[in-house]
This record gives sequence, C-alpha cells and structure tokens, in this order.
Amino acid sequence: MSKVAVFGAGSWGTAFSIVLADAGNDVTIWGRREDVCATINEKRENTDYLPGIELAPSIRATHDPEEVLSGAMTVVLAVPSQTLRQNLTEWAPYLPDDAVLVSLMKGVELGSLKRMSEVIAEVTGASTDRIAVVSGPNLAKPIAMREPAASVVACADEEVAQRIQKLCHTRSFRPYTSVDVLGCELGGAYKNVVGLSVGMAVGLGFGDNTTASVITRGLAETARLAMALGANPLTLMGLAGLGDLVATCSSPLSRNRTFGEKLGQGMTTDEIIASTRQVAEGVKSCSSLLDLARKTGVDAPIAEHVDAVVAGRMTARDMMEAFLSRDTKAETD
Repeated sequence: MSKVAVFGAGSWGTAFSIVLADAGNDVTIWGRREDVCATINEKRENTDYLPGIELAPSIRATHDPEEVLSGAMTVVLAVPSQTLRQNLTEWAPYLPDDAVLVSLMKGVELGSLKRMSEVIAEVTGASTDRIAVVSGPNLAKPIAMREPAASVVACADEEVAQRIQKLCHTRSFRPYTSVDVLGCELGGAYKNVVGLSVGMAVGLGFGDNTTASVITRGLAETARLAMALGANPLTLMGLAGLGDLVATCSSPLSRNRTFGEKLGQGMTTDEIIASTRQVAEGVKSCSSLLDLARKTGVDAPIAEHVDAVVAGRMTARDMMEAFLSRDTKAETD
C-alpha cells in the first residue's frame, strides 16, 4: 500500500482521495479547516463538500502539513489555483526531495501567467519529470459516486505518468497517459472560461444550438492558443480537451456553468461569490488566459468577453450580441 498526501479537502480533492483509496492506497488529506478534517475522521464523510458519500477507513484528514507528508512519496495538490503559490510556499519545507507532485488544478496564475505545473516547479525547485497533472471530464460528485469516467495523467517523463496511472486506476476510474503537460493544462483551464460563456447562454434562455455553437468555438479558441504555445493538437481532441469541455459545459454540476447561468440571469460576480463556498476557477482565470492569449498574439474573443462580463464592464446579453455582430470569416481561420 502506497502513502499518498492530498492537499485540499474540497469536493475534487476528496473525490480523488476516494479514487486513490479504491486503488489500494493509504490517503491523508490536508484540510484548511480543522472542522472539516474532524468530520472526515469522525463521521467518515465530508459533509460540507460531498455529503452522503462514505469515506474508506484508509482515508484520514489533518490540518498539519508535516503530518500529511510523513512517509508520502506522491503529493497531490487540489487547492484553488490562485492560492497555490502561497500555500505551496508554506508546505515546501516539508516536501520529500524525490516525491512526485501531482496537480489537479485547472487555472493560470494571475500576474505571472504561469500554468500550475510551472508554479509548482518555481516554488519547489522540482524538475519537470517529478511534476504530473491529472485532467479530464472529472466532475467531483459522479467520480465520488464511482460512476465510470476516464482522465489523463500527463508528465514529461512517461514512466512517471505510468506510475501515477497505476496509482489511481480503479474499476470505475480509467486514466490514460500523456507527455503533453502544456496541452492538458491549457485545455483544463480554458474549458472553465468556455463553461462560463455557455452558462450565460443558458441563463439568458438560449437552447442547444446556441450552446453547441459556443462550445465548438470555445474549443477552436482553446486549440489556437495551446498550439501557438506548442501543445499537441490531438490533446485538445481528447479527454483533457474536448472531454473536459463537454462535461463542464453540459452539466448542472459544473461550478463554472452554474456561475455563468447566474450571470446570464442578471446577478453580479460579487453576488454570486457571496452565495457559495465553491470556487469557479474560470472567474479568475479568464483574465490571465486573456492576457496569455494577447501576449501570444492569439485572437481570444470568448475569453475577452467573459472577462468583461465577470468584471462588470458588460452584461451577458451584451456579450451574446457582440458575438453575433463579429465579422464573419472562414471557420478554420
């Protein structure tokens, strides 16, 4: 049995801990809130984020990062992307020198425009062959309920990707491997922004033709940026690209789609944030992805308009009208 440390006791960190436990690992979760840790240990349930789902005895939780990391050779990071640098700086002194660091986060850091794997490398000094990412159509609750799902484990070192693949392969969770870390991370981050735009369309009362059009153009926008930065285009057609995009844009369980729906219904960003404890990563990443696209010289109308709506510079209806009034062009341009 392997010891795995999971930093993050939210819905996805807890769901992935269930996957790891089902695969035969001993899992210790770090939780920011001590009351959440106590509930996990005493009630065998994360009542705040995944109520009603029993946690195996091989899963325990603590607020002590040194205790979480004791004996762990695999460290999973599942905190909000914009808090990663600060958190990881605090945890870095306790990290084992040869541990594999696995990112479950889907975002691009504000200011630095770095992907999560790049932030991990910068803060910890870990080489790229010790940093992996997991991405795919992995909404937390269905994963925790053991509904069949697939994902991608990406690492520059294929052998390390295969090692993590074995660590999280269960009867219901099927991971594939990749060496395209960049493509997997950009697909995972950008789909949140597209999910917000699809949610806005739904909130405005539009139907399947509209949402399918936004999803497809969102995929094209994602691919333009990812390929300009050197990603494998096939990654964007796979689980970490199209697969994750479809799940995020289609499911009412998606935080970003739900957030977008509320924007479409007329709520402000501040009002929506105040009404939930869940983090919709696209709300912050739309700004950093737009900056990254501009820096790269890539046209990114969806990121541009979503950023404007989130910041309150335009309404969701204004955004949809702006899309329709854009000059027409060849689809492949």
